[in-house]
Amino acid sequence: MAMRLFRHYTKLPTEVRGSVVVLGNFDGVHRGHQAVIARAREIGLAAARPVCIMTFEPHPRTFFAGDKDFFRLTPFRTKARTLATLGVDFLIAQHFDLHFARYTAAEFVDHVLLEGIGAHHVVVGYDYLFGRGRSGTVPVLEALGRNRGFAVTAVPPVRSPDGVIYSSTQVRRCLVEGRPRDAARLLGRYFEIEGRVGYGKKWGRGLGYPTANLHLHKCQKPRTGVYAVRASVQNKREGILWQNGVANYGSRPSFDERVPLLEVHLLDFAEDIYCQNLRVALVEFLRPERRFDDRESLQAQIATDSAQARSILSALPLASPPPHRTVSPPRGDTEEQWAVPPPSNIPHPPRGRIEKGAWREHPTVMYRDKGPCSCLVTGPDGHSLSDAHDCVGELDGRLRPQKEYDEHWIHQT
Repeated sequence: MAMRLFRHYTKLPTEVRGSVVVLGNFDGVHRGHQAVIARAREIGLAAARPVCIMTFEPHPRTFFAGDKDFFRLTPFRTKARTLATLGVDFLIAQHFDLHFARYTAAEFVDHVLLEGIGAHHVVVGYDYLFGRGRSGTVPVLEALGRNRGFAVTAVPPVRSPDGVIYSSTQVRRCLVEGRPRDAARLLGRYFEIEGRVGYGKKWGRGLGYPTANLHLHKCQKPRTGVYAVRASVQNKREGILWQNGVANYGSRPSFDERVPLLEVHLLDFAEDIYCQNLRVALVEFLRPERRFDDRESLQAQIATDSAQARSILSALPLASPPPHRTVSPPRGDTEEQWAVPPPSNIPHPPRGRIEKGAWREHPTVMYRDKGPCSCLVTGPDGHSLSDAHDCVGELDGRLRPQKEYDEHWIHQT
């Protein structure tokens, strides 16, 4: 069953109430997060209860500090799609604003967990904090649970084979330092950048290396430079395929540009992918970005980069990625087993088309994510609907037109 998405903790359907509730921001959805969710699924299966994740948009750190240096690993669309592969039944992406931030720990438990969701059991990470001034700790949550009649499970830290705790901070550090393979070991998959292929100035095409250009989410900040990458491409006959490539992320100093851009050259590929949504997995950092004084030197370096990327990526299978692992990080894994992680362990969504008569048989709305903080919801006639949180979504990728970058077709309750 597809995961269902809600935008608010109030007015939830009856099937959500009584869930095993998992709390957290889950930025990156790394292997530590996966262990927390796996524990919640175990509890849910034993109690015959659904599992509901509650996360917050925008990320509280950006809301409070407006932190321009904050590196967000997974914008909402990427995070929601990843969570949907973990066997979660419901996702509440709660809008985080000043009113919500003023809840004390006790008010959050009473109004949100009990009145709103009717939590049967709450699962958190060992370091989870909540409530005004981050005053709610795990012991506080446990005490409130005992007093109000729900159980609390705090999952201890999960470590890699070399003793590193899986954390979003560690993943960010790896990416900022240009170590995508180390980040992949912590994530359990390659780090991906996702965006719509836009029109550029065609400098790459003029050099003999056409590129798909993506503007990164404003909070995504891996190290600038050249990478060996694996990118998803929509094929008319075979659906979504993963294609080898080489990419430059940076401000293109050879052309005196200032705005950072991800330029992806797909190897042995010549199809038109303008306006398509592209997922680009960073596999290996090749070199820092630098300026070239002439066209010939730049062409020669791109040829060298492409050959190096081809050599690295030739060892990776091009088959569709396996299903997501929904258990805690396997303690038997060795560094050799994870030396080359899978390109992505998120299943590809099946292709679909929108039938004209579907509106009447299945009342739907279009939810269009406009970034990490806001959304636009419209009905089939194009008129706005007032409450995004009255909508419930199925993030299975079906009925998604290619002409729009960031949208999901979702069922209205």
